Amino acid sequence: MDGFERRKQKKMEQIFTAAFSLMATYGYAKVSINEIATEARVSPATIFNYFGTKEKLYKATLDHWIEQQLSAYEGVLYSDRPFPEKVADIFVREAKQLKAFAHHTSAKNGVDASPWQMILESSEEKVQTFFLKMIEIGKQEGYIATAYSVSTMQRYFSMYMNELTRCFQEEDNDDISRQIDELLHLFFYGLVEKQ
Repeated sequence: MDGFERRKQKKMEQIFTAAFSLMATYGYAKVSINEIATEARVSPATIFNYFGTKEKLYKATLDHWIEQQLSAYEGVLYSDRPFPEKVADIFVREAKQLKAFAHHTSAKNGVDASPWQMILESSEEKVQTFFLKMIEIGKQEGYIATAYSVSTMQRYFSMYMNELTRCFQEEDNDDISRQIDELLHLFFYGLVEKQ
């Protein structure tokens, strides 16, 4: 990568960081390109040259965010830690991200959920690939039974992710750490005590 490309990448990172931060705080409708440019320390013209419109910037920012999350999760998945620790880490990270993003895309923030839906649909294949890798590693390490179908396992993972996200969304939840630990224990071992 030459110097021009490095500078362009650095500016784009600054723009993504500023756009996500401002939109997460104030909502899509309440943030202008000028505010993003000021926060990112670039000119508004730079943003328009790179992205064209505010909506395209929003979509690119969300796509960039998803790529960052998947990259971080893959780092956890391929680490030397035991499989249950990896899954717990990924679940907790994802629940926190979903909580933040639920606030980010809430109607009160003036965000149209349709671009987010489009991004989710376009990244579905990447997420599916990651999920299949996680299942395969879990099977290889003996933590996931080989008898269950992928669709059943997806439903099982989704069920737990939904509950973890709800735990993080409860504002008056004083014992969230205990609840998360218990949910993760149930995830791996079920309701039956080991004998």
